[in-house]
Amino acid sequence: MSEYLVDIKNERLSFFTPAGEVKALNDVSIHLKEGEVLGIVGESGSGKSVTAYSLMGLTAYPGKLIGGTLEFNGHRIDEMTENQMRKIRGEEISIIFQDPMTSLNPVFTIGNQLMEAILLHTDKDKKQARERAIEMLTLVGVNEPESRLKQYPHELSGGMRQRVMIAMALVCEPDILIADEPTTALDVTIQAQILELMQDLQKKLGMAIIMVTHDLGVIASMCDEIIVMYGGRVCERGTADAIFYHPAHEYTKGLLRSIPKADNMNEKLIPIGGTPINLLQMPEGCAFCPRCESAMKICLKQQPAEFRVGEDHLASCWMNVKEIYEAQEGGSNEQ
Repeated sequence: MSEYLVDIKNERLSFFTPAGEVKALNDVSIHLKEGEVLGIVGESGSGKSVTAYSLMGLTAYPGKLIGGTLEFNGHRIDEMTENQMRKIRGEEISIIFQDPMTSLNPVFTIGNQLMEAILLHTDKDKKQARERAIEMLTLVGVNEPESRLKQYPHELSGGMRQRVMIAMALVCEPDILIADEPTTALDVTIQAQILELMQDLQKKLGMAIIMVTHDLGVIASMCDEIIVMYGGRVCERGTADAIFYHPAHEYTKGLLRSIPKADNMNEKLIPIGGTPINLLQMPEGCAFCPRCESAMKICLKQQPAEFRVGEDHLASCWMNVKEIYEAQEGGSNEQ
């Protein structure tokens, strides 16, 4: 059995559309231990959400896994049927989607939806399920939980709906929680509250979390490891300190330059030039090459392998190879 709770190796996943094959994931590998928090960042279309959905078995037609293996908690996700996946969804692995308003059913009460998840995955009766629903709403900071059970999603605020979604995801105490941009539809104050709540719950329940976001600031303080994705590939992976203070991929550097900082409020932000990659026409070399100011000839022709640039810090960028080569050349010239 793997030492990892999540062990994805060389995953390749495509969507077969009338326009052609959309290569959403290209040799993606992710390893996550029990109780760890992993952040996956990147622009829209980078493959971060597809990676998370594939772990839940939610990439049905026209999506198709064409290579690699997906292991979770002793299960081979890539070999499981839909009926087998239904048994572990909610019980062993749960997900929070971007917009709770479209995730919650508008014609059922909050209590009905929470109790349904409990009755499906546990042997509790209706009375016990109701008590568990109240307990979970209290845990996620919903005031007057008993009266909230009778309310419909449209009667709650955005922040309150997201708390309900978190309660629903955690009601069966899963081993891992996938949070797909859980704060995107919320204002800044509520965002901070939801992130703080998720950190508290992670410590209390000891579960692992995969946080999917396009906002580096959101994951800076809560992740054990950060993975940066672009064009369906992993550009860089490392600790938060390594990614923020010693970025080793040109794309990561571009993302960090575009974040507003308190000490340069009067300076213009530097956007990443060019347009996001077309996944229908993947380049032969580095996916970021057409937008990279430091691109070399080899970047056009050959995809760089992951290169260790520090302890627990890897990056797929030819610039690191160039820097090491130049350092070695400089050292030999001095001798």
